[in-house]
Amino acid sequence: MQTISDKEFKQLSEYIQVNYGIFLKDEKQTLLTGRLSSVLVDKNFNSFAEYFNYIVADKTGEAVITLIDKITTNHTFFMREGDHFEFFKEKVLPLLERKSKTKDLRVWSAGCSSGEEPYTLAMILDEYFGMDKKWWDTKVLATDISSKVLDIAVQGIYSNDSIAMIPPYWKLKYFEKLGNEKSVLIPRIRNDVIYRKFNLMDKSFPFRKKFHVIFCRNVMIYFDNKTKQELVKKFYDVTEPGGYLFIGHSESLNRNETEYKCILPAVYRKEL
Repeated sequence: MQTISDKEFKQLSEYIQVNYGIFLKDEKQTLLTGRLSSVLVDKNFNSFAEYFNYIVADKTGEAVITLIDKITTNHTFFMREGDHFEFFKEKVLPLLERKSKTKDLRVWSAGCSSGEEPYTLAMILDEYFGMDKKWWDTKVLATDISSKVLDIAVQGIYSNDSIAMIPPYWKLKYFEKLGNEKSVLIPRIRNDVIYRKFNLMDKSFPFRKKFHVIFCRNVMIYFDNKTKQELVKKFYDVTEPGGYLFIGHSESLNRNETEYKCILPAVYRKEL
């Protein structure tokens, strides 16, 4: 396995942090080496310095896509931190439904990984609105920086073990069997989620309309405090007054550093 010098690690980790927000502590040096060594072998690079120069010089974007796919964990599952989904269904949706004049409900799953979170949101929306859903625009925007996980998400195919936590009637209503080991979401739910590749480190967010709900859970644990503050500020700017931000239970926002108001553990609201 190719070794990485302290200088090479610093060069590569700073590039990743500046461009993608992911903060790699010094103890991640071995992890980084392990995940990228196969790329160096495939490309016949003799050092991580050569690999870094290749990334910077590549104009196709393929080198960066491979880098991000290698270093991101993308660990997720259906119904993760389920109390958030319960609050979304029982409290958030009734409030937004009453206040809506346009029947346009904008939900963003930021850092959506392989699709479990946005599909869960789509199923909740489908169940909540029922027959009235045809009068509403409830499509969920789902974004991630990794092309690899987005490709998985678009297909909507999951192992039966991975959907074990889903309510049984949801499995019957929203999934179709694919052999004995896998299931696929029905087209109606797959079509309710719009997948896009998106870097949360972009200086500005190109959205024409603001969001009523943003889920960005277990993403900011990889960021340093400054990067997190800047991202939360951008989230706040694209949140509708009265809208919500959901973050992971292992994350928190400093109330002195954000205008969001905490209303539940890991749930924040932009005041009207």
